Amino acid sequence: MQQQHIHCSVNNCHYWSTGNKCVANEIIVVNDAFGSQQPDHIDAGEAKQIEATPAGTCMETCCKTFVQKNSADINADNVYKTQ
Repeated sequence: MQQQHIHCSVNNCHYWSTGNKCVANEIIVVNDAFGSQQPDHIDAGEAKQIEATPAGTCMETCCKTFVQKNSADINADNVYKTQ
């Protein structure tokens, strides 16, 4: 499988790395309407249980994998979030 490169400029995220790279093994992106109704700890491990969440533009999407650097929440979903 081809390795994907996820670019992200949110440098206070646990998964941010030099060169604006996301180093998370998995990410989950949902539409804003769904994302705003979910707790912060929803993550890629739950992706198979989520129904499709269509969006009309990129501005209607959000990355639910974000965890602030040095936060205790890197284990909020019982999946230790490592780089």
